[in-house]
Amino acid sequence: MKHFGDGRDWFFENRYGMFIHWGIYSINGWHEQVQWRRRIPKAEYVKRVAQFNPVKYDPDSWMRLTKESGMDYVIFTTKHHDGFCMWDTKETDYNVTSTPYRRDILAMLTKSCRKYGIKLCLYYSCPDWHHPNSINQGGDHELPKQNPGDEPDIGKYIAYVKRQASELCSNYGRIYGFFWDIPPRVKDPSINKMLRKLQPGIMINDRGYDKGDYDTPERKVPAGGEFKRPTEACQSVGEQSWGYRKDEDYFSSSFLMQGIAKIMAMGGNYVLNVGPKPDGMIPSEGIRILKEIGKWYVRVKPGITAEPATRYLDHENFMLTRDGNTIYVICHKELPSSGITLPPITIMPERAVLLNNGKKLPVKLEVTPRYYRSVPFVHIQGIPLELSASEPLVIRLDFKKLSEKILDEMPARAKSMDY
Repeated sequence: MKHFGDGRDWFFENRYGMFIHWGIYSINGWHEQVQWRRRIPKAEYVKRVAQFNPVKYDPDSWMRLTKESGMDYVIFTTKHHDGFCMWDTKETDYNVTSTPYRRDILAMLTKSCRKYGIKLCLYYSCPDWHHPNSINQGGDHELPKQNPGDEPDIGKYIAYVKRQASELCSNYGRIYGFFWDIPPRVKDPSINKMLRKLQPGIMINDRGYDKGDYDTPERKVPAGGEFKRPTEACQSVGEQSWGYRKDEDYFSSSFLMQGIAKIMAMGGNYVLNVGPKPDGMIPSEGIRILKEIGKWYVRVKPGITAEPATRYLDHENFMLTRDGNTIYVICHKELPSSGITLPPITIMPERAVLLNNGKKLPVKLEVTPRYYRSVPFVHIQGIPLELSASEPLVIRLDFKKLSEKILDEMPARAKSMDY
């Protein structure tokens, strides 16, 4: 995939990040869209402002967890659909400095990101259930009816969005990415143009006022072998909510790892979300999952972040990546047997190493009974199935020399074989 070469290449070099959904909705502990989904009147919902006092908020602990989990950047929700702002904005008093906490949470997070070398990206919701000029007429992620006293005016609301986005990209040092959410009713390329002027090198997603720089599949792993456009998939550790939920149904670490392995082997980035509690602490189960995945990710990172190469492989259960004379076999699904054959790879590697534990695996170039009508293919054996059941496996195949010509000829040659 072609890189941009204008300061935005950080996105292709830092592939794994943490998404953080946090706001006054955490007080309820049900879902970040509780106001909309439970039809809570604005006058009732805003009472949460007086209850928000995250005295245990420690952004340094968040950043230590980020690094321990193998992540390079964070995306923080500055304003979700409820319109509450997690920074000291001059545009509305519906913000964190109006709470008992009274401190600029984003400023604190920014300082910690710089301290620990973590790149900061910002999330901003296009819908707004609080601002009087926002459109709320029952559309996508809009309240079923306007709040009493509201005066819907898309022009005035976009001007408000521009002023807030300008604040965010002017007052908090370098911002590496901007994550709009819920595509708005109108297109206005001038907004992203403004962000690029304020923050050269910023990456902007596809859910805002124009198509942006990259796509954002959510809670799914797309089909295919390689992304055609820069992509950042997003998923949460919990199935029910992105914000804090008291009785969350957590995904298994192996399920999340499988998604990470396939997305990255396709050339995409991956951000995994946690929702801090009202006091600022990340739930212990979320911490456990992030750390467990982080230990796996660090071990297999060279393989899953290499250049996509699945086009050379004729197998639906495996992905390939490549780095020079090395090919990585990404087993993003649990393996059914202790051996795999890799048509149409007909070149004998010098060695096969399982990145998960560093052990060498037996590898041959042979005709197996399953492919008895064909030429010899690479056949790897001795794969530990018990490990495959708990985490995706990544096998490194080191070759003496791999030219583009040899690789490009393999799929065509395989199609002519009777196997």
